[in-house]
Amino acid sequence: MTYSSLIFHLRMSHFVFVGTEQLKNQELIDQIVAKLKQLRTEHGLTQEDVYNDTGIHIARIETGKVNISISTLAALASYFNISLEVFFQNIKD
Repeated sequence: MTYSSLIFHLRMSHFVFVGTEQLKNQELIDQIVAKLKQLRTEHGLTQEDVYNDTGIHIARIETGKVNISISTLAALASYFNISLEVFFQNIKD
């Protein structure tokens, strides 16, 4: 095993393959979910409010069982009036 493949293997150790094609990093998902819940509660919104305003099932996302897409996350960040850069400021990989 080369040095670069070893580093890649170590970095990928946080990920789990779901099905045949999708990667899932549960630690990262948990941090994203916590941030989304924080934003929603800070704005005084229920999960139903977010769904009614955006059509996004945030209740399913907040279970931490789904692998949220970047597009969905960008839409939610926009809804909460923050950039993705600000959203990820305190999230560690």
